[in-house]
Formats: sequence, C-alpha cells, structure tokens
Amino acid sequence: ATSGLEMAQNAARLSWKAEKVDARLHHIMLDIHHACVNYGGEGKQTNYIQGANIAGFVKVADAMLAQGVL
Repeated sequence: ATSGLEMAQNAARLSWKAEKVDARLHHIMLDIHHACVNYGGEGKQTNYIQGANIAGFVKVADAMLAQGVL
C-alpha cells in the first residue's frame, strides 16, 4: 500500500506530509481489514487468508463485469 501511495505522489508530482501518508495508509489498511472480515468466514475468528483471497477475487470479477468481459 505504501508503494502505491508513493507512485500516486510521483505521478501527480506532489509531496505529501507524513501525516497525510499515515492517514491514507490507515484508511487503506482499515478497508483491507473490513474486506477480510466480510469474506473471512462466520464465527468468532476471521480467516484472513480466506477473506483476502475472496475479496481479491470479487474485486477482479467486479472489474471484469464492469468492463463487459463476462
């Protein structure tokens, strides 16, 4: 996620303060956590591997549908 933020800064020729980078990274990590919890199974414990894999699959499938591939 940090590399993606760095690439975004470079592409826009911007320089963000450390606080802004930290805030954006925190938001990204919260989104990842919520996706893992959402798809990581039911019960007391979240299977983060399962959640991350399913969330990634759904994200790619949604993008393919949006592009009319499927």
